[in-house]
Amino acid sequence: MLKTCVIGGTGFIGRAVVEELLLLGNREVLVVGREEAAPFLPPGVHYVQHPPEATAELLTQTLSNSDEVIDLAYATVPQTSFTNPVNDILVNVPEAVRLFELAARQPLRKFVWISSGGTVYGPAQTVPLTEEHPTNPISPYGITKLAIEKYAHLYYHISQMPIVCVRPANAFGAGQRVYAGQGFIGTAIASLLDGRTLSLFGQEGTIRDYLHVRDMARGIVAALVSGQPGEVYNMGSGQGYSNRKVLEVLLPLAKAHGLSPRIEVLPERPFDVKINILDSTKLREHTGWQPTSSFEQDLHRTWEWYWINYQRLGQ
Repeated sequence: MLKTCVIGGTGFIGRAVVEELLLLGNREVLVVGREEAAPFLPPGVHYVQHPPEATAELLTQTLSNSDEVIDLAYATVPQTSFTNPVNDILVNVPEAVRLFELAARQPLRKFVWISSGGTVYGPAQTVPLTEEHPTNPISPYGITKLAIEKYAHLYYHISQMPIVCVRPANAFGAGQRVYAGQGFIGTAIASLLDGRTLSLFGQEGTIRDYLHVRDMARGIVAALVSGQPGEVYNMGSGQGYSNRKVLEVLLPLAKAHGLSPRIEVLPERPFDVKINILDSTKLREHTGWQPTSSFEQDLHRTWEWYWINYQRLGQ
């Protein structure tokens, strides 16, 4: 049994990754989080708290008891990075580099670090974007993610740390946190349920590559199992949907429940990348992963989940 440590395993994507790891049947899973307890983890999953000020000794102890690491933890989102770009650097880069420094001293089988396919590239010159596309991010969040990728490769080259970087598309699905500064689909559904006005920046909004959280978890685990150290992998559906297209699916569902959606069109924002669609050929060739879900079917299921559970969750 391999021991796999999932840092940030209590989050939206992290929970799905933990479930996918358990399906393999040959791994013990340890989740690291900042909360005192994580009551919603599956049976048999171990949990350990690492507060923000966790010591090097505590981190080393956790790493030394692990064969593999998946790091999903991140302290900011794209929207908050604009509000305080200096904070975006200070709360993410030192912690990531310290983790790499300590992990490089351990005999790990694999270390998967989760970057961002939606922000590190910046304006698209061609679509879909391959890993060789220039990286010119236009958000503090994307710049910080890219900087940490560079540190990951530094430790791969100087210490042979077996690190793999994954650049995922935009996750969506049941249970995603809403109004958090990222995740258009979850926030759009919540806005419809709350009667809030939905804003489109430009007539169509932006075009994004959406990947259901189950497929994203499968891709992250595929990178852990079969990804090649030192590589960067895009992970997306290869299809783009504008904000307007997403709403064309959601609005009839809202009206069928007696809701009266309100849409406002605002000017485009200069910091929004207009289009982002990922080419995942390399990940498919190296690991055999490919998305299996139907976007519209999963969007319908996501809507139904929120319709049933939204008020119960108190969101």
